[in-house]
Amino acid sequence: MKTGTLARVAVVTGGTTGIGLSCAEHLLIAGHRVAIFSTQAARADKARDDLSRKFGAEKVIADAVDLRHPDALKAFFEQVERTWSSPEVLICNAGLSPKHNGQRLAFDIIPIDEWNDVLAINLTGAMLCCQLAAPKMAASGFGRIVLIGSIAGRAMPRLAGASYVASKAALAGMAKSLVSEYSSHGVTINIVAPGNVLTDMMAPPDSPAYQAALARIPSGRIGRPEDIAALVAFLASERAEFINGAIIDVNGGEYLPC
Repeated sequence: MKTGTLARVAVVTGGTTGIGLSCAEHLLIAGHRVAIFSTQAARADKARDDLSRKFGAEKVIADAVDLRHPDALKAFFEQVERTWSSPEVLICNAGLSPKHNGQRLAFDIIPIDEWNDVLAINLTGAMLCCQLAAPKMAASGFGRIVLIGSIAGRAMPRLAGASYVASKAALAGMAKSLVSEYSSHGVTINIVAPGNVLTDMMAPPDSPAYQAALARIPSGRIGRPEDIAALVAFLASERAEFINGAIIDVNGGEYLPC
């Protein structure tokens, strides 16, 4: 465990691959117990086995949970509380960014079912997790909530569809409400907005889209999941208590807000 870091209970949504899995690993390295979930049982099982081998089975919970099903989500949080205690750290990372033949759909032909699915996972799912975690964090006097946004919700979107962009941009408004309601109780709420990162959402390295993205990044490389996870782990710590309501861009200089 890192010096000065207290062991906490953390939940990471979409924590079985990519950025979410890297966040889980960084939190475990810091000494926390971590519960993760994915919609796919096979991914949850593999992540549980891998993390348990590295950090101990007693420090890991992993399951298949669909954020679109509030009852299943509530049952997962109850399982975490029964096994350990109420989460003091919540990382809302799960996200859906539909592509069709590698491309976004034009705005005027987005199916309503696709729009609803994206918002249900990226925005409403995060809201439901915060509803389950934030009140108990406030009651205990400590909480860290990190919402994983996106450069697509900050700058002109190039690859992401309108539903994904809308969902990620909306997290900023939700964070403001959470800050106004829970900050006086020791809970911080921040957004980390990654740029292009080597995950399943990224175009293949030999594709024109990948090469175009690489050319836009002053740092000269595509991001790695650990670039995001290192910041998330810090925001989850006691040392980050005065960082609250921030949107922190991690994109290698691709997007530079004024």
